[in-house]
Amino acid sequence: MNQRTYLGTTYLDVAKGAVEVFMKLRARDPASRGDRYMLVTFDDPPYGVKAGWKENHATFMCELKNLQASGLTTLGHALRTAFDLLNLNRLVSGIDNYGQGRNPFFLEPSVIITITDGNKLTHSSGVPDELHLPLNSPLAGSELTKEPFRWDQRLFALVLRLPGAATPDNEQLGSVPTDESAITQMCEVTGGRSYCVRTQRMLNQCLESLVQKVQSGVVINFEKTGPDPPLIGEDNAVESSRPVSSFSQQPWHSCHKLIYVRPNPKTGVPVGHWPIPESFWPDQNSPTLPPRSAHPMVRFSCVDCEPMVIDKLPFDKYELEPSPLTQYILERKSPHMCWQVFVSSSAKQNDLGQPFGYLKASTTLTCVNLFVMPYNYPVLLPLLDDLFKVHKLKPNLKWRQAFEMYLKTMPPYYLMPLKKALRMMGAPNLIADTMDCGLSYSVISYLKKLSQQAKMESDRLIVSVGKKAPQETGIKVKNHSSSLSLAHRRDFKQLLQGITGEGPLRLVDINFKEFAGFQIALLNKDLKPQAYRNAYDIPRRNLLDQLTRMRSNLLRTSQKLIRGQDEDYLHSIPVAQMGNYQEYLKMMPSPLREIDPDQPKRLHTFGNPFKQDKKGMMIDEADEFVAGPQNKKRGNSSDPNSGATMKRRRSMSPLLRRPQTPPSNNNHVAAGKSPVGVQGQQNLLKPIPQHKGKKTVVSLEEKAGMGVADEVEDINMMEERLAEDHLDEQPLEEKHNCDEADPAALETIFIAPLDGSQAELRSRVIKEVRKPGRNYEAILRLLQQVKGPVNVQKYFIQYAIKEAVRFKKRVLIQQLETALAKVEEKHAAPSELPNDHGS
Repeated sequence: MNQRTYLGTTYLDVAKGAVEVFMKLRARDPASRGDRYMLVTFDDPPYGVKAGWKENHATFMCELKNLQASGLTTLGHALRTAFDLLNLNRLVSGIDNYGQGRNPFFLEPSVIITITDGNKLTHSSGVPDELHLPLNSPLAGSELTKEPFRWDQRLFALVLRLPGAATPDNEQLGSVPTDESAITQMCEVTGGRSYCVRTQRMLNQCLESLVQKVQSGVVINFEKTGPDPPLIGEDNAVESSRPVSSFSQQPWHSCHKLIYVRPNPKTGVPVGHWPIPESFWPDQNSPTLPPRSAHPMVRFSCVDCEPMVIDKLPFDKYELEPSPLTQYILERKSPHMCWQVFVSSSAKQNDLGQPFGYLKASTTLTCVNLFVMPYNYPVLLPLLDDLFKVHKLKPNLKWRQAFEMYLKTMPPYYLMPLKKALRMMGAPNLIADTMDCGLSYSVISYLKKLSQQAKMESDRLIVSVGKKAPQETGIKVKNHSSSLSLAHRRDFKQLLQGITGEGPLRLVDINFKEFAGFQIALLNKDLKPQAYRNAYDIPRRNLLDQLTRMRSNLLRTSQKLIRGQDEDYLHSIPVAQMGNYQEYLKMMPSPLREIDPDQPKRLHTFGNPFKQDKKGMMIDEADEFVAGPQNKKRGNSSDPNSGATMKRRRSMSPLLRRPQTPPSNNNHVAAGKSPVGVQGQQNLLKPIPQHKGKKTVVSLEEKAGMGVADEVEDINMMEERLAEDHLDEQPLEEKHNCDEADPAALETIFIAPLDGSQAELRSRVIKEVRKPGRNYEAILRLLQQVKGPVNVQKYFIQYAIKEAVRFKKRVLIQQLETALAKVEEKHAAPSELPNDHGS
């Protein structure tokens, strides 16, 4: 449908517009307030249901706009899915009332509108000439009805046969003809019809007609039984001289039409009393129910009878849809006569059965009505009339025997409505409570089980609505011969050389029609087109432009281009997917584990990747944590200026400032500036403001394991947080003194990889630093055992200081920096020379 166009518009867009127009026209009717719209496509069930019982109007419109015409035209499966979707709720509510008669007032009127282009249907096994609905429905209880539809479900089809070019507007509006496609017969079976749409005006006319077809009612087959009625003259006298032909088939002899079931004006729900009888007599010994047809076959006798009715006895009245039958009855102009209606095999004897109502023209001769009465009402009504008028609700034995005889000839499922009617008339005790419905125990249990299964299936279907079908990997090509493919032949290389022209070609040995194990890939619309890697992703109209892009990309004529793609394709993303950060995260590879498992985990904060979880920080000494009156001042939320003051003081801190240009002399640092080492490590900050700035030493062994950049980043993180935590503890004068101090220059010292004993010693130092307590003599003793040049000694002390910063051990940091100062003083001459001349 997406391929065909009408005046530059695809058939799919025409169909979407038709649905919207239909909904607008339908909204004009006040009865449309209870309408529910569902959307079913040709996708395999259950993925074909785009909007079902629980989806609202907004979801329906969204799915309608996002529809795309692709895949096979499996119309039969789609219709079966639509009918099963409707019938699922019927099993839960039990309105079909299997084995208990058909109640026209228990209905869920549905109109299924199919929009198609009338072309051939396709499915995986070929191109069929006819429309076939699958017989094996997964819905439990579907075997109780012969057809997949029900009597209140009608199918209509809009077959678009619009021309590709504009035609002269000389058409005359009239009845739209039915189409000749395969769906027409299916529409007529359900009581609907098809429309052959050839112009836009015809489409609008069909939509208005469809709106009128949305009526509350059920479809019934009316069929004549017995001879035709005698002809009536102009004066309503029977013309016996005119012959009556009973053999020629007339259109009114058999009609397949709707009876309107009007809702109660007060409640808005149809109200009724009597069912239409089943076409079988219930058997208490039968373990199953015979399947019923979707539309009951109601036979009418053309023998004129007087309509019967008594006071207070309820009856049901349904108007017939205009048809040849209603036209014939109205033309007879006999509003005071009626024709009785029957259902074959409804009585004990397998014959025509007893009458359950009659057809009668209205007094004004404007319509024909179906009156539904109690079963075999010509016997019951005289008995009830005698009960009230003659016996005064005190029946004698003879009356009771006649009434008992009537009950035996009446189907048992009429007992409940009859007892209810007698209660309304004032005779509640005529029927005993011991009488049952006539069904076996196994049938009753099965019907109850069906309701439970349908509820579970309904819940499962509701969850599956909106899910996308799994993408097929490809279409496997069938091998029609037993021979191996060319790839399995021993002389495959020789054959390949012959095909490429490198050797002689032997066409006799090659069967080009066999592709054993070959698979055709399917188009995956969810994948982004790879125009630089797959030539089939390039549209035909873009071939020349893409060739230019690929040439410039290959020759690297522009520095902005990335190999294999350009800037346009790199940032090309649909507007609907922009800002979908969660989906982007799902596509990212899982992050590597932390090198140091004791490192506090960072929070996932979009926009601030350096934020850490402070709850994970271990605090060794209570007096080293931010406490006291300063802490209370920071947490005082009553001061409106507290937050602004705290933020301003932090921003003024020299610890958080990043200098724009490095100072020329590290030994003379002004207030508010941070010292920078020879290596230009501006980001390395001091852990404690009131002490000398420590030097960062990174060994080659660490550099190979975790990278210098990660090491520096971790140190920056810890020092910055520690500086923030201790910022408010210091008096302002102390901070100024600290800023004006002469800290040592920060530098990166490289050492050779540690041997086994030195590495073990470093591990012991780290373990001692991490231990709780305030006895640091073991750490200092271990540092005294360090052998080697001064850089190694300074590296061990610096490594211990870094670990102490993590756990906020101020006392230990002071002791370690004192030890570091002693080492630097011992080797002052070689270490100060680079700092004096650093740039």
